[in-house]
Amino acid sequence: MRTSEPSSLVLRAAEIPPVAELEHVCFSYGAERVLDEVSLQVNRGDILGLIGPNGSGKTTLLRVLLGLLPPTCGHVRLFGTEIGAFRQWERVGYVPQKAAFNSRFPAAVSEVVISGRSGRVGVGRRFSAADREAARRALELVGVGSLEHRRIGELSSGQQQRVLIARALVTRPELLLLDEPTVGVDPDAQEQFYELLLRLNREEGVTLILVSHDIGFVMREVSRLACLNHTLVFHGSPEEAAASGALAQMYRSEAWMVAHRH
Repeated sequence: MRTSEPSSLVLRAAEIPPVAELEHVCFSYGAERVLDEVSLQVNRGDILGLIGPNGSGKTTLLRVLLGLLPPTCGHVRLFGTEIGAFRQWERVGYVPQKAAFNSRFPAAVSEVVISGRSGRVGVGRRFSAADREAARRALELVGVGSLEHRRIGELSSGQQQRVLIARALVTRPELLLLDEPTVGVDPDAQEQFYELLLRLNREEGVTLILVSHDIGFVMREVSRLACLNHTLVFHGSPEEAAASGALAQMYRSEAWMVAHRH
């Protein structure tokens, strides 16, 4: 005889809103429409790979999700709340496209990371012992805890990227957005970086949205794939994307998948 427990579990799962949701979203810079009727959902635990040609609107989409750009049409929701009313920004982390730090940049690694708590602490207020402990934990989590007193400009590109991820993780976010985080990072560091992202997803339960030109990693490791070229060309599993010809349609050329180490 069946019990009612499976049905109740299904009901509770259905009540959990998507972590991020775009519904018929548009955005324009003046007369230029960059996003055109984009609709997609990101569920808890997903690793969403966002790919597309240069200028296709990927960074703009992230900025719309972060509330930095208001959509010209449609709806954006985070954790079920309309973006204009969303206030729990500690639940969201963001790693922008990498900017190189000058070797003489005076900030220590620990200072860069703890600055991610500024929104919670408030302007002009001192960081507490709990804030400093959160920064240390974030650095340990990404594998660079021993570097906390080094100047960030002295670090390698791969180490700097880990520090920027630690800064995004210092509020223990449930959703992490990354915009081409491996640009300028050498291949070995890229491999370690991807392993870190997978660990954050699997062990820490962080939902990831990753903008990347690394089609190999995206097709191999993400759970969902969004192909963007101003409008949404495809949204589904990587296997479905390969079978559908979405990559060839988006890049307007034949797409071949070649296995390689990185």
